[in-house]
Amino acid sequence: MTQEIRAIFDRIAPVYDQLNDWLSLGQHRIWKEMTIKWSAAQPGDNCLDLCCGSGDIALSLARRVGASGHVYGVDFSCNLLETAKERSQKQYPQPNITWVEADVLNLPFDDNQFDAATMGYGLRNVKDIPRSLKELYRVLKPGAKAAILDFHRPNSPQLRTFQQWYLDNIVVPMATHLGVKEEYAYISPSLERFPIGKEQVELADQVGFALATHYPIANGMMGVLVVSKQ
Repeated sequence: MTQEIRAIFDRIAPVYDQLNDWLSLGQHRIWKEMTIKWSAAQPGDNCLDLCCGSGDIALSLARRVGASGHVYGVDFSCNLLETAKERSQKQYPQPNITWVEADVLNLPFDDNQFDAATMGYGLRNVKDIPRSLKELYRVLKPGAKAAILDFHRPNSPQLRTFQQWYLDNIVVPMATHLGVKEEYAYISPSLERFPIGKEQVELADQVGFALATHYPIANGMMGVLVVSKQ
């Protein structure tokens, strides 16, 4: 399954940013900035952005921590990492970002290394969510926070119906137009398998996080899990 998901993200890399903008009407950038704020990253911090994709959150984190801080952007898709590198070089040379090809289930970092961490639209795609949270817990410093943004299934039946309609009638046709129909059709089944906010909090508690809170956003169709390590 991991190889399949990696292949999907390698294939969608050329249209990833364009689709995200269209499909969220640009709102994903606001949600990502909210996620960064919830991570409590500060100037000078050593930060981690998991499942960094084409680099949106990592680049914003780099601006936030400044020249005295550092950001590690991690993804298992080499094509998305190349896109992220190209973006960072074109927009502004960022000497405080290191791009790392790695699996979130086996992070190549020491224990207690990071002051803050983020993850955008990645947790839903890992094959072992508890293990990925354990790895996140391991590499965070005591007192550090992490914020995890992803899709969410709203409580309201009407909003769930709308979400499914949006995926079927907007997301998939648009992806089809760009030649990546199969790659984006996976979102709906992956969402059905994904733990809702309350379940994410329970998983974080089991891993050992001192505090875990899930914040529904976008009428509950998205959510941010914020965790703190003692």
